[in-house]
Amino acid sequence: MRQIDSPSGITLLDGGMGRELLRMGAPFRQPEWSALSLVEAPELVRKAHESFAAAGSDILTTSNYAVVPFHIGEDRFAEEGARLTALSGSLALQAASVHGCKVAGSIPPLFGSYRPDFFLPERAQALLEIIIDALSPYVDLWLAETMSSIGESEAVAMALSADKRPLWISFTLQDRGESLDKTPRLPSDQTVVSAVQSAVEVGASAILFNCSRPEVMAPAVELTIQELKRLGVDVPVGVYANAFSDLQKDVLANSTLQEVRQDLDGAGYLNFVESWCQLGAKIIGGCCGIGPEHIATLHEWLTANNGEKG
Repeated sequence: MRQIDSPSGITLLDGGMGRELLRMGAPFRQPEWSALSLVEAPELVRKAHESFAAAGSDILTTSNYAVVPFHIGEDRFAEEGARLTALSGSLALQAASVHGCKVAGSIPPLFGSYRPDFFLPERAQALLEIIIDALSPYVDLWLAETMSSIGESEAVAMALSADKRPLWISFTLQDRGESLDKTPRLPSDQTVVSAVQSAVEVGASAILFNCSRPEVMAPAVELTIQELKRLGVDVPVGVYANAFSDLQKDVLANSTLQEVRQDLDGAGYLNFVESWCQLGAKIIGGCCGIGPEHIATLHEWLTANNGEKG
C-alpha cells in the first residue's frame, strides 16, 4: 500500500455513506440500510464515494457495512452477499482511481452494531471469509469497523491472519448520557486499555474509534496513546465519530433511523477534530451523519495549516 503522504501527517478518511445516500435520495430503509442502494441504485453509491473523494478524502471505505445477514436476511445474504460485497469494492475502487484515493475494505459487525451480546463466534469465521474473499481484489487495507467487543476484533484478525495488507481496528464506545463522564469502555464493558492491548497483540496497523458521539472520543484517544507509549508500540490512532443524538443502544441497530444532531455542522465537528489532533490522532474522518461538507471543512483546515495535502 502506498503511504498517504500529507504534510500534516494526518490521513483523512471519508464520512458516513448511509446518511449521504439517504440525503441523495437513494433507496434507503430499514432493515437493509445502505445495502439497499447496492441492490437498486449502485450508481448512487459510486457518486457518494466521488463526493467524499472530491471533498478531500485520502481513503474511501467500501459501502458493504449492511451486507450482513442481520440487515439483509440469511437467505438474501446466502444468495447475494458475496456479489453485493464485491460490487461495493468495485464501486469504491472506481471512485478512488479517479481521485487518487486508497480503498479500505469494511469489515462490519456481523450480528448487529453496538450489540456484543449478539456476537456468535462459531459463525463468525465463515461469514468473514465471504466478506474478505469478495473485497480482496479491490482494497488496499482492511478496516474492522464499530467493533463492540474484543472478541469481534480478534475474530477479524484471525480471519485475516494470512493477509499481508494493513488491518486497522476501530472500536465503538459507550456514549449514552451516563457514560460521558466515565472511563471510556466498549459496549461489552471492556476497557479501552484492554482493547488496545488486544489490538497490538493481533498486529493492528492502526487503532481507531468510530460510530460514537464526539464527546467520548478524546478520553479514548488519550488513553490509547498512553497505553501505546507504555507498550513501546508506534501505530497511528484515529477517530471518526457520528452525529447521532443520544443513542438508545438497547434498541436493535436496524430497527429505527437515529436522529442526527443539528449542532455538528462542519465548524462544529472541526472543533472536536482539532482536540483529537492535539492529543495525537493521525487518522480523522466521520461516521453516520458526517457528510462531504464536513470532510471538505477538515480538508480546508489541514490545507490552511499545513500546505497542500500530498
